[in-house]
Amino acid sequence: MASKIENIFAASRFVLPEQRELYLQLKEDQKLSPQPTLEEDELANFHYLIKDSAREDYAVTVTWWKPVKEDLGTFCSMWGVIKWLDPNSRRIKLANDEDVQWIEMDKITEVRT
Repeated sequence: MASKIENIFAASRFVLPEQRELYLQLKEDQKLSPQPTLEEDELANFHYLIKDSAREDYAVTVTWWKPVKEDLGTFCSMWGVIKWLDPNSRRIKLANDEDVQWIEMDKITEVRT
């Protein structure tokens, strides 16, 4: 009985594709979260770790908020070495063995060594 409740589409025989799509979209929207606000000391620590990674060439893990719908979004994370700091457009270039990513500094939520 519990399996029917967990899977609503298997429990009912007549579900229109539009209904299923709207239900799945609602579930995806519930996973989204607003951009967190950070304290000044956290931001200063992030900037220090970013500059130190760029200067000393060691890897960091950067987590940032990526907007999806209006003021809601998801969190993305990537490890790598800071290859470039662009102060004009306020973004960093994070590179590892597999990928290169430009990240806006205003969207960064966490930096770990």
